[in-house]
Amino acid sequence: MPKLTIDGIEIEVEAGTSILQAAEQLGIEIPRFCYHDRLSVPANCRMCLVELEGAPKPVASCAMACGDNMVVKTSSERVKKARSGVMEFLLINHPLDCPICDQGGECDLQDQAYAYGGDGSRYEEAKRAVSGKDISPVIKTFMTRCINCTRCVRFVEEIAGVPVLGQMNRGEDAKIDTFVGRMVESELSGNLVDVCPVGALTSKPYNYKARPWELKKVETIDVMDGLGCNIRVDVRGNEVMRVLPRLHEEINEEWIDDKTRYSYDGLKKNRLDRPYVRDVSSGKLRESSWEEALSVVAGKLKEADKSKIGAMAGNLCDVEAMMALKDFMVSIGCNNIDCRVDGMNILPENRGDYLFNAGIAGIEEADAILLVGTNPRKDAAILNARIRKHWLNKNVPIALIGEYAELNYDYEYLGDNPADLKSFKGARTGFAKIFKDAKNPMLILGSDALTRSDAAAIYGLAREIAGEGFNVLHKVASRVGGLDIGFLPQKDGMNAIDMFEASVSGALDVLYLFGVDEVNLDLMVGRNTFVIYQGHHGDHGAMRADVVLPGVAYTEKEAIYVNTEGRSQLSRKAVCALGDAKEDWKIIRALSEKYGRKLPYDNILQLRERIFADYPFLAEFDVKPDAKMSKIIKNYGEIDKNQKFYSLTPDFYMTNPICRSSKVMAECSNRFVKSKEEIETKISGAAE
Repeated sequence: MPKLTIDGIEIEVEAGTSILQAAEQLGIEIPRFCYHDRLSVPANCRMCLVELEGAPKPVASCAMACGDNMVVKTSSERVKKARSGVMEFLLINHPLDCPICDQGGECDLQDQAYAYGGDGSRYEEAKRAVSGKDISPVIKTFMTRCINCTRCVRFVEEIAGVPVLGQMNRGEDAKIDTFVGRMVESELSGNLVDVCPVGALTSKPYNYKARPWELKKVETIDVMDGLGCNIRVDVRGNEVMRVLPRLHEEINEEWIDDKTRYSYDGLKKNRLDRPYVRDVSSGKLRESSWEEALSVVAGKLKEADKSKIGAMAGNLCDVEAMMALKDFMVSIGCNNIDCRVDGMNILPENRGDYLFNAGIAGIEEADAILLVGTNPRKDAAILNARIRKHWLNKNVPIALIGEYAELNYDYEYLGDNPADLKSFKGARTGFAKIFKDAKNPMLILGSDALTRSDAAAIYGLAREIAGEGFNVLHKVASRVGGLDIGFLPQKDGMNAIDMFEASVSGALDVLYLFGVDEVNLDLMVGRNTFVIYQGHHGDHGAMRADVVLPGVAYTEKEAIYVNTEGRSQLSRKAVCALGDAKEDWKIIRALSEKYGRKLPYDNILQLRERIFADYPFLAEFDVKPDAKMSKIIKNYGEIDKNQKFYSLTPDFYMTNPICRSSKVMAECSNRFVKSKEEIETKISGAAE
């Protein structure tokens, strides 16, 4: 391990550590533009120049590895002069539009110009101008501001895996551009705004909307998928202005996907802000008071046979509200409850049976990865980026059994039938041998594969193949929390599919839909079933409802969510509820009182005490659990060879009511998904 001296301080670092990284360990800040911790090192901006004793000229600290007995100075007059010269070159063509630039106030170039810039320029020629390009529905380009640091180029190549950007031409004509007019078709494209150190790439939905110093910043949790990415919600007044990533090395590092980043405009559209009751005479929903709506619901629940009442929790529900709904339903004698609205067809015994046991960061320790019945690029884009990172760094072998998918890394396609999984179990050559010989194999089973009629057989096969490397990838925010607290059919109760079938046949009188919007309720719910919908958007559930109880979105409450790893996380309230909408657990608490079975908690702290008493592991926030798996049951049934694996997520940008209410997500869907489907249809038609 080399020892060196930086600004008079001696330090010993690991071999291969750069001078810039060593200085950071000492708390010495070195300016940089092209360097980024998670990208390759190009050393092309030269802003990180330092003085190295014995060297004829300043050296780029980001690309110079530490060596024994080096003596480095980071703030000498020679260094300051060199950085000042670099800054003068960078500002030669940079436009003077800081007052209108969205990056103003959080711009690296602005900060470093203040520290190292001069009070004038010796450049008298006309500044060059570079036209902007439409590279994405979410990214606004001002390429005249670009300093050619190539961070964006390296991000799309290395992290996103869609190499469509590049540095073109030379000298004064050098510019960042897309190849042959392509767009940045990536679920992670919004991160380009974060990696750009100037205002060349900015957020199109946020363009000219607010300044950073006007915003209140709230650290919270994302619910667009099952990963629980750490985010920061920036708010002005009672409006969400933007969503940014927060650093969390074990989950999302410092990235978020475009659905998380840009669907926030759907939070203020198509919202439910008052109760509604369906008028018997006209058949239409009309506005009502909370008193009337709760009275109608309580009356229907009292009248109905308790065996003919059902309750379901949808994809965005928090743990507290599901616990309150479970307690209420059990207290009135209803055992028909379920959080598996998609028809997930297994009843796990231990937590390890349904968690992503290795952890998201654990992907980087795997030496063979088998994907079964999942498309991680759609189901969990940030997790897919972690797989790509590991594939790039270690060239880990990857295989897929499931619907064919365009993933941004090389993998071996083993088929789309459960029979291929059974064949894999008995194989002794090819990827099967690689997987079985691996010291740390990882099998990732998608939740879509568990919605089939032969889910138990697929689950059992996967458990046998994976051994200790078994992981389930859940793609919705509420699922693990619901399984943890047992929001499942109680003694002799019906599951979600049974409830839908009973409703269609006329055997279900009342159905309580808590945030259930991902089901075609016109087909799945019978006309004679009285439907109560509790949620925050006027989506599929509200349209079918006889009573609508307006709840709040994830940015409007403090709540517990559990991610696919089993990590309990706390979301924070960023804005107030709209209109007469109430927090979900409070609605259920008020309903229980109206019914006459008052729940034994009056505030959120008491409710959490009740949860933690039965499920103490949920009180350990932001800790990845070491959960145990149950023993493998050998007689798990037969697979259905006639039913191929298929994805239940046809459109990445339209997976929940918030996204479906978002104009930005609709534009992304039109540009990336529907246009691609049209092209593929034309190609297949021409081929025929």
